[in-house]
Amino acid sequence: MAVLITEDVHLDIPTWVTDLATFRRWTDEPDFPETGNIWWLRGEVWADMSQEQIFSHIDVKGEVYFAIKTLLRDNDIGRIFTDGLLLTNEDIGVSGNPDATFFTHEALAEGRVVLIEGRTDGFTEVQGSPEMVLEVVSDSSEEKDILILREDYFAAGILEYWLVDAREKPIQFDILRRNSKGFVSTRKVGGWVKSIVFGHSFRLVEGKDRSGNPKYTLETK
Repeated sequence: MAVLITEDVHLDIPTWVTDLATFRRWTDEPDFPETGNIWWLRGEVWADMSQEQIFSHIDVKGEVYFAIKTLLRDNDIGRIFTDGLLLTNEDIGVSGNPDATFFTHEALAEGRVVLIEGRTDGFTEVQGSPEMVLEVVSDSSEEKDILILREDYFAAGILEYWLVDAREKPIQFDILRRNSKGFVSTRKVGGWVKSIVFGHSFRLVEGKDRSGNPKYTLETK
């Protein structure tokens, strides 16, 4: 079974990809697509082969990654990685590439996350429950990001789900924090939202660059 969201792109899914284990093996094969957003979700392959929008998607996730990466230079509590990292939680049966993934050194030391080596290229995957994941919503990923992954990330034990939607104005930036029943939005104060994971408050603002194109800044305090 597969859910394909494409823009006239042909995707060959091997017939032997029938469960999470074979999906993970496929991601380590030489013929696995180098582009596209391909997941194992709820017992099937979910593949979005659409092009990412430059400003409302690529720029946003890059800014969030850069801001957190900069913050971690002064406070080495863990590591953040971009969407090249495969995240798998075997208990829930989910595997794919979040727009960003963060886990602490403690999570690694205690085995809440485990780094997995690829066939030839060193570590390529993290398994378990990282503290934070980021998803930036696009037209093709709306159901996955807002509904499916919200439930699955909670079931996977993730502490904070950062969800950004820059398609409309004003931009929506939420830090969804887990409680006993699910993720709930963290209350904003003057546009600022507090992260328990990082111990800082953040605000995502949109401006313009010198060419008049959208420019996003994740402010931190």
